[in-house]
Amino acid sequence: MENPVDFDPITRSLTDAEAKAEAERLLTEAYRPQIPLVRHIPTSFRDDTPLPAYGDSPPVHQDDKRIVPAWAAGIAVASIGVGAGITGIGCGAWLVLQGLASVTLYGVLMVTLPFAGVAVVATAIGGAINKARSAVTKNVFEGPVVQNTQINNTSNQRGMFSRTRNDVR
Repeated sequence: MENPVDFDPITRSLTDAEAKAEAERLLTEAYRPQIPLVRHIPTSFRDDTPLPAYGDSPPVHQDDKRIVPAWAAGIAVASIGVGAGITGIGCGAWLVLQGLASVTLYGVLMVTLPFAGVAVVATAIGGAINKARSAVTKNVFEGPVVQNTQINNTSNQRGMFSRTRNDVR
């Protein structure tokens, strides 16, 4: 595109008409609306076909052009799974706490009775094995017994701190 104002800035200055034309050109170029970079997609659909005089309206095909990224669909599915899992854990905790809230002495005894029976049987088996393994030996030691006791006491005092060491042998 050729510039409508032809001037040589080195040899001469602009006339008032040329300066006014150049200023208008610069202003219109600076304040020209920008072309939008985003393509707008309509978010609604209006069907202008006439309705039948009686009965239900026939279905109209509507193209589904929504695009969901794979990562967003994955996060949605994962959040549903986590929510269902947490709900199951919460229901289980509620059931356990409801059961603990209605504990009676007889209930505790009935629950612990099998464990107590297993413990008694395990203790009896362990005792029988211990008796079977232990040999009958009798050691008799004869002779004089000498006990030597020697006490070493060392004290160290310097300044604010002191240390005492006792060795008994």
